[in-house]
Amino acid sequence: MKTVVLLVLSLSVGAIVIACVLITQPILSLAHPPRETIVVDIDRLQNHVRHLSEVISPRGHRSPANLDRASEYIAEQFRLAGAEVEFQPYEVAGQIYRNVIARYGPKTKQRLIVGAHYDSCEFEIGKSFPGADDNASGVAGLLELAHLIRRDLPQIGVELVAYTLEEPPYFRTASMGSTVHARHLSENHVQVRAMIALEMIGYFSSQANSQTLPCAGLSVLYPSRGNFIAVVGGIGDIFLTRKIKDRMRRSEPLMPVRSISAPRFIPGIDFSDHLSYWTFGFPAVMITDTAFYRNSRYHTVNDTYQTLDYERMAQVVRGVFGAVRELSGTL
Repeated sequence: MKTVVLLVLSLSVGAIVIACVLITQPILSLAHPPRETIVVDIDRLQNHVRHLSEVISPRGHRSPANLDRASEYIAEQFRLAGAEVEFQPYEVAGQIYRNVIARYGPKTKQRLIVGAHYDSCEFEIGKSFPGADDNASGVAGLLELAHLIRRDLPQIGVELVAYTLEEPPYFRTASMGSTVHARHLSENHVQVRAMIALEMIGYFSSQANSQTLPCAGLSVLYPSRGNFIAVVGGIGDIFLTRKIKDRMRRSEPLMPVRSISAPRFIPGIDFSDHLSYWTFGFPAVMITDTAFYRNSRYHTVNDTYQTLDYERMAQVVRGVFGAVRELSGTL
């Protein structure tokens, strides 16, 4: 009997260890090569966030003229970064909305997609939250990433996409800009090597207990200080999540990077544009500061550009650039 009990305990402990490894993808080697000199313009990051969250506001579905202004601004910034730029218009409830697509590299059938939504939550006609972290931060990161890719062109086609209509009431519907883009790729038989969604990348805190988690049990696996960036994937994206996490850590050792691969029923796992690519069977992950699990200003009037940490945002962008280089065959 004693032997049976010990066997059961051993198997249970083994199962727990395996589960923890699958969820967190620990990187055992902490040795990193010397960091390359990759310059991210911190002032430009802040200017993008301020412009989108203050000058072009509201940016919700009830304000299509402002969404057009935002898309024009993003397109112009992509052009300044040397991209081939295209609008992807589509109609919702009699109104035209549009994604902005910046292309780099050769016109290959296989592509890498990095995207961020530029709309913000509009709670009544003419009034939306500033959306500095959610998600002007992601768009600013996308625009700065464009300048880095321009100087180090990929070996496969890379599309940087700014999406519209991610926020309610269109979240999880066919009207999401990311769904429109993912469907177009699927219908044209494009092979997506990976999709990376930048969803809130600007809020950090080193205070104790500044980080909350969707499940109590995760507290033994993740820190209580919100000073890290997270790579979030589904169960089927375990290897992609691990690869991106590893490359981000190697490219930017100063930024702590955590990861999770978990079922979609855990709140937050599919709360962004990567969901649209999962719908069409494409591998996709989200890079995030964990949104409302850390930032209490989420979906409030206090989500302003002054509350973000642009030095750490720049570290995130450097990390993402490292992942893009590896996934696009540049390294």
